[in-house]
Amino acid sequence: MNVIKLLPDELINQIAAGEVIERPASVLKEVLENCVDAGATEIDIYLMQGGLKLIRITDNGSGISKEDLPYALTRHATSKIGSQDDLQNIVSLGFRGEALASIASVSRLSLTSFQAGNHHAWEIQVEGNQTIALQPAAGSLGTSLEVRDLFFNIPARRKFLKSESTEFAHCEAIFQRIALSNPTITFNLYHNGKLRSHLASADFPERIKQLLGQEFRETALFITEKAADIQLQGLISRPAFSRTTREIQYFFVNGRFVKDKLVNHAIREAYRDVLHLDRHPAYVIYLHINPDNVDVNVHPTKIEVRFRDSRAVHQFIFHAIHKALANGHTESSEANLSDSTHHIGAVTRNIKKVPLTYSQNRQVNLPLQSAAQPSVFYQTLFGEKSHEIIAAPDLTIQSESHASNFLGYALGQLLGIYILAQSAQGLIIVDMHAAHERIVYEKLKQALDQQALPTQSLLIPHLLQADALDITTVEENALLLNQLGFEISVTSPTTLAIRTIPSILKNADISKLISELLEDIRSYGSSQLLTGNRNEILATMACHSAIRANELLTIEEMNVLLREMEKTERSDQCNHGRPTWLALSLEQIDKLFMRGN
Repeated sequence: MNVIKLLPDELINQIAAGEVIERPASVLKEVLENCVDAGATEIDIYLMQGGLKLIRITDNGSGISKEDLPYALTRHATSKIGSQDDLQNIVSLGFRGEALASIASVSRLSLTSFQAGNHHAWEIQVEGNQTIALQPAAGSLGTSLEVRDLFFNIPARRKFLKSESTEFAHCEAIFQRIALSNPTITFNLYHNGKLRSHLASADFPERIKQLLGQEFRETALFITEKAADIQLQGLISRPAFSRTTREIQYFFVNGRFVKDKLVNHAIREAYRDVLHLDRHPAYVIYLHINPDNVDVNVHPTKIEVRFRDSRAVHQFIFHAIHKALANGHTESSEANLSDSTHHIGAVTRNIKKVPLTYSQNRQVNLPLQSAAQPSVFYQTLFGEKSHEIIAAPDLTIQSESHASNFLGYALGQLLGIYILAQSAQGLIIVDMHAAHERIVYEKLKQALDQQALPTQSLLIPHLLQADALDITTVEENALLLNQLGFEISVTSPTTLAIRTIPSILKNADISKLISELLEDIRSYGSSQLLTGNRNEILATMACHSAIRANELLTIEEMNVLLREMEKTERSDQCNHGRPTWLALSLEQIDKLFMRGN
């Protein structure tokens, strides 16, 4: 008696459907990809009850002939590949010839198509993979697919589906992915008879704005890198505009949305040095690569890919995003001065409610400034040195190192916390502690990388009361501490003597700094501190040496800080991912005072 038996075709199709079709959103994904492959320029989507009752998708693509309609619903029948070589060079979204057959096996399906050159459309109706009819039909050029009562013949699968709102949310997520990767296609999404989304044909930035909003579009950084046959383009969020969830994370490979561990790791590593705690970056990134160098035939849902040279792709993505984040402050003036509503609101409240205070060293008499002659104002502040600070009227420094100072020139301090500066466009507000912290941090990293960390011997050693654990930590990690620029000796069972510190930390609170440093060494382990956790400890060191709140600066000192920010990578956010500065354009300020109304 045979124990092993051949399964009937109906059961085979239902098993295959289980790999590809999990819920209404799965149907939507597969069909929309077919629409795109067919060259559609307009796609209409109609859903009822989150797709549980009805999914109807109509496109104006190339259509399917009468002869091909039955094959379109047959497993492993496709027009997109025909040989082993084609499988190694896939340029279409679909290629397996499984999706429509799988959908047909678990639903009541109707497929209507009208090809150019034919007299009318043709329709094929299938129920549970059993063809009911192939007949002439009315219809416009293109294809319309209607799926009713998904999983009507598999009750066990249907009971695992969620509520109508949940299933619609999954469908909407698929809709957004397809729409983001195909901006030139016009999309209309209807749910329960109501238009939920209309997306007119657009370019990539405009489509991103349509779906993800004005704030993301205006605050994100453009990224574009190309090397050989690989190119990366898109928008990535500045660390200051990171999210608490991974909701806005879209990565496309040759137009296909993917979730890939290698890609995720490269992006996470690029942000690792600037992201605050458990925040997540937002991004829409398009990777274009020779199809021969990527395998999309990895997972039934085609959401995973495998790169031929994964290490090279990882490094390319990492360096492209790392570079964009490092040079974020060199974006155009318009991008720099674009601000989200809630940040502008916060600035407005400060301006209205608190007085403007200036450092007192050089500002006894502040004359009113003529807009046409800002150099007069700075000459009053700096006397004969004014030509070293400004040679405007257009607020542009005439030097080889900085042809344009986009952070402007200091006017004064606000409550000992913020530096207020004037740029050619308007008002710049700088969190001086956060900004200085980033500057010190980057200098520490660079010095440590070059093994050239300048140190300073203290004329009188700084004595620190310590417990037994601190004493042991110093004794066991003397070499590591020395590499970090510290010379610390044990002078008694309860006392440490700090004799040498990094020069850049000369203004730090030494007692607090050493206490936290020793705690970090115990937490991370000495073997990790100069490798995996090096940046964490350098951030601790930078935080303790940065300018503190209520520390008054002279105008010269403020301008030095602004110039340092302009030449420091990633200076638009502090070590914890918070913004270090923002801008109010003159137009925004005019609106606050209702000028021109």
